[in-house]
Amino acid sequence: MIRRRHWVYFVAIVVGLVLQAGAALAHPHVWVKAASEIIYGEDGSIKGVRHAWIFDDMFSTYALQGIRPKVEGIYSREELAPLAQTNMNSLKEFDYFTFADVDGKEQKFAAPIDYYFEYKSEGLVLHFTLPFEKPFTAKQLTLEVFDPEYFIEFSFRDEEPIKLVGAPAACTISIQHPTDEESTERMGAQNSSGDRNNSFGAAFADKITAGCP
Repeated sequence: MIRRRHWVYFVAIVVGLVLQAGAALAHPHVWVKAASEIIYGEDGSIKGVRHAWIFDDMFSTYALQGIRPKVEGIYSREELAPLAQTNMNSLKEFDYFTFADVDGKEQKFAAPIDYYFEYKSEGLVLHFTLPFEKPFTAKQLTLEVFDPEYFIEFSFRDEEPIKLVGAPAACTISIQHPTDEESTERMGAQNSSGDRNNSFGAAFADKITAGCP
């Protein structure tokens, strides 16, 4: 499993919060509500994944410390740009917490594009797109978003949690929430091999399946 070094992969300013967490394991300290899009090309190939992650109030408050907006209480995309850059640089080490498989084979992502933060009443929202290294066609794609160490809890929004963009008309999308029994079984399969599928966070991850006949 990924070691708990540098929890600065989101923002350096959160280090104080992380240190307070100490050695607490398998318990989330940051909460994210996610909405994602699977992007298709005109030829029906799958090109990438677009995310919008809404962070909880506490994290948002810590992250915004030290940023002085021109208008009080309103943060522009430009003012939040350094924060977005710090996040994306750090998230690389953790595969952006985004894992895609086709027929049991992992699909690799290229460097993120179109990333930025925006500030809304519910908290900071991180937007970014992960292109696949090479577009591909597949009858079924499985997508999961999770932190293997479960320091961050990801859950999908109730409203439009996942969408297909530009997909052929016959394609479908579904989300499978793990049952208590499934989570227990996956936790029991944990090992020290570094397999993210057998990590604590994976036990609670929603599984998105996009299928095209």
